[in-house]
Amino acid sequence: MAWTDPSLWAWIFFLSEWAIRLVLLVVIPFRRTPGAAKGWLLLIFFEPWVGLLLYLLIGRARLPRWQREQLARLPQAMARVTNQLAKHPNVFHPDVGPALSQAVALAENLGGMPILGGNAVELLIDYDGTIARLVADIDRAENHVHLLFYIFADDPATAPVVDALGRAAKRGVRCRVLADAVGSLSGLRTLRPRLTALGVAVHATLPVRLVPWRKARLDLRNHRKIAVIDGRIGYTGSQNLVAAEFTEGVLYEELMVRVTGPVVLDLQYIFAADWFLETTEVLDGSAEFPGPEIAGGVPAQALASGPAFPTQNNQRLIVALVHGARKKVVLTTPYFVPDEPLLQAMQTAVLRGIEVHLVVSERGDHFLVSLAQRSYYEELLQAGVRIHLYRKNFLHAKHLSIDDAVAVIGSSNLDIRSFALNAEVMLMIYDSGVAALLAAEQQRYYASSRLLTLAAWEQRPFRSQFAQNLARLFSPLL
Repeated sequence: MAWTDPSLWAWIFFLSEWAIRLVLLVVIPFRRTPGAAKGWLLLIFFEPWVGLLLYLLIGRARLPRWQREQLARLPQAMARVTNQLAKHPNVFHPDVGPALSQAVALAENLGGMPILGGNAVELLIDYDGTIARLVADIDRAENHVHLLFYIFADDPATAPVVDALGRAAKRGVRCRVLADAVGSLSGLRTLRPRLTALGVAVHATLPVRLVPWRKARLDLRNHRKIAVIDGRIGYTGSQNLVAAEFTEGVLYEELMVRVTGPVVLDLQYIFAADWFLETTEVLDGSAEFPGPEIAGGVPAQALASGPAFPTQNNQRLIVALVHGARKKVVLTTPYFVPDEPLLQAMQTAVLRGIEVHLVVSERGDHFLVSLAQRSYYEELLQAGVRIHLYRKNFLHAKHLSIDDAVAVIGSSNLDIRSFALNAEVMLMIYDSGVAALLAAEQQRYYASSRLLTLAAWEQRPFRSQFAQNLARLFSPLL
């Protein structure tokens, strides 16, 4: 049989596909969770070569070796700061009752960040108003401005931020910007040279490189949104530095928090750690981590998560909080593709007599994610979870409240990507007053939502059910 014989190449292709299936059938279960392994094996069964290439690119939720080595140096590099935070005079242990006390202890142990009292917390829901507030704080900065955002776009909405950074740098304020290499790809292309010329230090987080000694994964992203001014003012939440209508036909609605007080040092530490990982520069001086300043009476704590940690911090915390609830749970997220522990925690909470609400947008902005998300609605409705489909805009806010006593606000979606692949940050707030403000915002969501019923959902066409359940099979890959 000659090498030019098409039948020979057909046999080679056929055998190679089965070789890929058999080899990865052994390899993948050792490298992934059972749910993710099933998703990968399903893809590889139908498209072996496509599945193999994708698996080699994004198949393991693990940082490259050079990043792991840099992470190993982080504790020593930031030892002075961690000791300062551990001994901070405002370390606080909130009384949340026995049901939630274990979840609070878990949050402290997962991220290594103490709960600090003496803070003031403000919820920001006006998209352009949030940017204007940030610009005003940058214009008052005296020592430094630190920005870390998944998306930093070059558009009219962010032009005031760029101008404010230029003004701050001109008067001697140290301005440092971190933006995700993929999320901010187009923005960095034009913003980096402009900001650098203004005297602002700009670096891309988790840059994707193909050289063997500096490889980086395309799908491991820094999804955090953090701003810190002078170590005294902090922002975090769901909003990126981009226009609200940056996706055609979609208007994004967000929720951010502006905090003052000791908890800003928690956010500063997360920024400083990311800055060290990208630049090797250690930010641990008294200017970055100033002494205690009481701004209010709210205890709070920042929790970082991502592939840099040995556990899925946000997933474990959220599951523990739902299990610890005694009256009510409200979860708000733009993307809901849960793993089994979270799904079971929500179902079990209802069976325990807890009121469980899920607020999601009626219309999605990612087709496959939206299909997979809707595949979970039926079993949640059957369990008694109340699903509110927000109709006004695309609700991109990410937060939850437990028993009107604990509020958690940040960058993490309730999906497998945010749990396992993205670097995220959540701010835990142990205050009934802030929880009441968040509850008022949730009531506003309800008023602009359609309450989904099981009877209505079961009437959707079979083709929709088929597409949703098919997409769900691939949910570990989304």
